[in-house]
Amino acid sequence: MSSACRRPPALLHTAFYKFTRLAQPEAVAARLRQLVSPQIDGLTGSVLVAAEGINGMLAGTPQAVDRIEEALLHDTAFVGAFDGMGFKRSACTTRPFARMKVHVKKEIVPLGIEGVDGRRTGINVSPRDWRELIADPELVLLDNRNSFEYRLGHFEGAIDPGVRNFRDFPAYVQAHAAQWKAQGKRVAMYCTGGIRCEKTSAWMLDIGLSVYQLEGGILNYFQQMPDAQRDWRGECFVFDNRVALDTRLQETATALEDVYAREADGAWRLARGRRLAQAGQEQPESPLA
Repeated sequence: MSSACRRPPALLHTAFYKFTRLAQPEAVAARLRQLVSPQIDGLTGSVLVAAEGINGMLAGTPQAVDRIEEALLHDTAFVGAFDGMGFKRSACTTRPFARMKVHVKKEIVPLGIEGVDGRRTGINVSPRDWRELIADPELVLLDNRNSFEYRLGHFEGAIDPGVRNFRDFPAYVQAHAAQWKAQGKRVAMYCTGGIRCEKTSAWMLDIGLSVYQLEGGILNYFQQMPDAQRDWRGECFVFDNRVALDTRLQETATALEDVYAREADGAWRLARGRRLAQAGQEQPESPLA
């Protein structure tokens, strides 16, 4: 048998989310567990379900990914709740996850502020229009991720708010919102896949601050813009065993040691990251964590 015949099938990673009202998240999770059982076609990953919607990252063969995406959009058990949900795909060299999990949680992404409706969002900007928007030198461009993610890679001209946990981001916004309003500044932000910005922009609207956000996040920008390296500096951290992707959505040689090297608690983060990777769980500070 040739080496080509012995080669394992290619793997795809798919990331998705949608803020939508789910009256029975437990029932949705139960149906999902049936659909993503590794015994069917080897899917692995993690999906969170809450009353506010769904948030997931899965990996498998192209056929398995096609099947689950189709099921999420059209399975009658979901009653169309996920209609129009987008999927961001990327190839895998390293298997991203070791097992499959579906959990019911209070929130699909924890902002730490009660009563935020993620269905209300800021101004979504397509990747092509984003390039023009961020060229404005007067724009306040916020990286809505953790500082270690920013250091690994970011849009040129972006501000690092110094966030160590997603729940820290609102404090930075509150400290500067009045100044931005007084100066008439336009504010824009981005995150890995879009979900953190969706939730944050809903809250920012609540405090009277409108904001532009990158539609589909960094991963969608890389997917839609073949020359994304014109605007992006470095790599993009991802919350699975691949660790980081370049602007062509290809896995890089970056390791967790590289990511956490400059963190004050880097040794603890690294040990935790390795432990979670071995257990097949998400990396620390994942929007799924």
